[in-house]
Amino acid sequence: MYTLSQLKRALDTPTLFAEEVNRVAHRRFKRWSYNERGVDIFAEDWDNLVILDACRYDMFAEQHYLPGRLESRISRGSATWEFLEGNFANRVLEDTVYVTASPMLHRNEDALNTRLHAVMNVWQENGWDERYRTVLPETTTEYAMRAAERYPNKRIIVHYLQPHYPFLGPTGQEHFPLDTLALWGELKEGTLDIPEEILWRAFRENLDIVLPHVEELMEVFEGRTVVTSDHGQVIGERCYPIPVREYGHPIGIYMDELVRVPWLVYDDGERRTITSEAAGETEEDIDYGVVAERLEQLGYK
Repeated sequence: MYTLSQLKRALDTPTLFAEEVNRVAHRRFKRWSYNERGVDIFAEDWDNLVILDACRYDMFAEQHYLPGRLESRISRGSATWEFLEGNFANRVLEDTVYVTASPMLHRNEDALNTRLHAVMNVWQENGWDERYRTVLPETTTEYAMRAAERYPNKRIIVHYLQPHYPFLGPTGQEHFPLDTLALWGELKEGTLDIPEEILWRAFRENLDIVLPHVEELMEVFEGRTVVTSDHGQVIGERCYPIPVREYGHPIGIYMDELVRVPWLVYDDGERRTITSEAAGETEEDIDYGVVAERLEQLGYK
């Protein structure tokens, strides 16, 4: 059900109304809570899974230079929360360590009800960069290397924030003030006007920035490493069935640009022996105010 305020906002903003109609259609008239056409990442064969947040398949295919065999997969979500729900919810994953620069798992931990062996929340005080309002890729790599050393017999997931907004490259620094928090929503609603050429350049720069750090991590990881994404990104492409322009990565919209993700497979050395053990200690208690602040700075309301 929708609240009165949600209905009023949708009627006042026709693009939001159209997006909601499209969402209902994409989710099979609310029969799906996530994209059921997508793959279960835990049923796939990997020892290390590197997630690049909001990385489109086509952009990755054009720009990457990493070793391995590039394929594609369909994601279970067009947004991080949906990806987590489709893959992590109500599961015992005690053979897996999750190293994450994104606060999304922590914000939704009760709803997800996931038992991982350990979680390393890189986005806490020591990992968060106040200037750029994100976790820099080199910081995520540093934590991931610690995890590889500490948990040699576990599957390791490393969730980078890049190429997700905020934009770290020269185009981003020139054209996107750091106090612009709701970038994609403002573009969608027409309250912000930035040429798509500039948006694309800034977005591509973010991928260029993270790739060397992924390459560094791949040189350290043993066994089978897969580089993928939780979801894609749209910058002005038209949705369906109502052909409105979309921006960002709206939940429940299963356009190919949003759910087709890279799946780069790289084998290095012998496969590790993976064991499942009762959950270890996760990092200390976290202030939920910090979680909300971090997500707002990443562009989530």
